[in-house]
Amino acid sequence: MKIMNAKNKFTANHPKFAAFLNAVFSTGITEGTIIEITVTKPGEEPITTNMKVQQSDLELLQELQDIAKM
Repeated sequence: MKIMNAKNKFTANHPKFAAFLNAVFSTGITEGTIIEITVTKPGEEPITTNMKVQQSDLELLQELQDIAKM
């Protein structure tokens, strides 16, 4: 229940980002997919990193999804 409320608040606060995540995850993330993220803090230079998705990452995501369904 707590997780669902937090998800709904996040979606209300960041509708474009939530839609982006839905679009990305609706087709599934596969092994070998590269995820890149940039964080820009006020007054600072952006910091960017990326990761190549491994099978163990997919297993972790599945576990988290299973927990969220409880």
